[in-house]
Order: sequence, then C-alpha cells, then structure tokens
Amino acid sequence: MSKPKIYIDGKEGTTGLQIYERLGKRDDVELLLIDEDKRKDTEERRKFLNAADIVFLCLPDAAAKEAVTLIENDHTRVIDASTAHRTDPDWDYGFAELSKAHRAAIAGSKRVANPGCHASGFISSVYPLVARGVVPEDFAFTCSSLTGYSGGGKKMIAEYEDAERDSRHDSERIYGLNLHHKHLPEMEYVCGLMHAPVFVPIVGDFYKGMATTVMLPGVDAHIVHDTLAEHYANQNFVTVAPTGGDENVIYANTMAGRDSLRLIVCGHEEQTIVTALFDNLGKGASGAAVQNMNIMLGLEETTGLTL
Repeated sequence: MSKPKIYIDGKEGTTGLQIYERLGKRDDVELLLIDEDKRKDTEERRKFLNAADIVFLCLPDAAAKEAVTLIENDHTRVIDASTAHRTDPDWDYGFAELSKAHRAAIAGSKRVANPGCHASGFISSVYPLVARGVVPEDFAFTCSSLTGYSGGGKKMIAEYEDAERDSRHDSERIYGLNLHHKHLPEMEYVCGLMHAPVFVPIVGDFYKGMATTVMLPGVDAHIVHDTLAEHYANQNFVTVAPTGGDENVIYANTMAGRDSLRLIVCGHEEQTIVTALFDNLGKGASGAAVQNMNIMLGLEETTGLTL
C-alpha cells in the first residue's frame, strides 16, 4: 500500500519548518520536496499541489487563497495554516476536541482551516462554556495572551535574537493596540458570540510557549472547572488541571516542546480566570496541523506528536 503523499507549501516559514520537523521523522508518509530554486515558481508549485494527497499551506493569506485555486482535482486535501479560511463556512475548523461534530468533519474534510495560536487558547476555554450554557453568547469577554517571540515568525525571531537588540525587549511587549487582532474574527465565529472579545496580545522574551487567559467576572470557578473537565474528558491533546492549577503560579513556557494544551481554572464563586497553557508552535500551529492530518488520514491522532 502506497504512503500518503504530503506537500508543505511554504516549508521555509516557522510553521512550515515545524511541520516538516514532525513529519521528517516518520516513515508512514511520503514528503514531496520542491527544489529550493523553484519554490516560488507557480507552475512547479501547481504540480506539487496536485500530486499530493494532503497539502499544508504555510503562507500569507493572499498566497494561501491563490494556492487553493491552483488545485485542479478533487483528490488533494488541504490544511491551511493561514488566517484566510478560518471563518469560511465551506472550510472545516481544525480543532477536533471542541465536539464530536468537529472531529467527524475534520476526518472527512477536503478543506481544513488550522486554528490561530491566540484563538486556540481563547476558543478552548470559551467554546464549551457557551455551548453548555455556563456563559451567554453576549457575555463581555476579555482576554490577554502572552506568547513567546517565535509567534511573530522569522522577522520577530531575528529581532529578539539580535545581539544589538532594543533593550526594551528584555520586558514584555503589549501590541495589537487597535484591538483588531487578526484572530478576533475566528474567536467570535467559532464560539458563536454576539460580539468579539476585548483582546490584548503580549510577546515575551522567550522562544516559544503561550498562556492565554480569559477573565470571567460573576462566574463561579467551580462550575467552570467542572464544565471544562467534563467537556474534555478522555481527550489526548486537551487536559484540565485541578482547580487552582498544578502549582500556585503559571509560567507561559511550561508546555514548550509539546503538542498538547492544558487548561487552568482559578478563582472563586464570584470571579474566574481560565488560562490555556500550550506551545504556540505546537497545539497553536504545527502540532495542531499534524494532528488534523492524522485524523484526516485515519491514523492515531497522536502519531509523531508529543503530549
């Protein structure tokens, strides 16, 4: 039996390289590798896109949309890691743990939109609470998300690792101050909210890791914890810590190097915070993409991944 053929369009970017790193160690798939000098050649890319069983798009939004138009058959299946299709109803959202329906849709899908990193943290916390009626669709959500600098791609990585960098990089940097971050539409759309949350992203001086915290005033922490624990029971890649967390502090890089996500619920009867702790390059990007590929191919979803 022939191995599934996999092509990564945009292998040179941070997400593409991480996908390649995970798949390069496996012998159950065949990686199609384009010549370096032809990786931006449209006709050469067209050949690879149409020869693959599954294609990962690790490209800017416009380029990802263009790549889809180059696929001329009904065989090639796509996992898009860009923002381009995450709110498109013709694409399936690639977060299998949200519901049985999400998992089934991914398994049979031709077009899967891989979640954004900040969005993964928010949605993992909020989707079950809205779906199960713990908080209403019109709740005034607020969220902050601390990420390692690899989340900004090659340009930000170079900026932070420059020996002559701005000394202010030693501290955390708050950005997205116009409150129109590109992950907001999928947060609102996937969770079925009536309006987007107030969301502020923060980048810290560490390579990878993420802590996305949702604030829930007026909501009982014990109810939130029990709801999330029930929702994610028996899942491989999403787990819920004991109430109050595994320790009395949270370090954003705790899950670095892993492809799973841990939810931490803290608070009391009147105030709650939920923190999603994960690797922005793992469950926040490349790890999630490979998990989706495994599901689409009917493989054990943990294959080649680190819990």
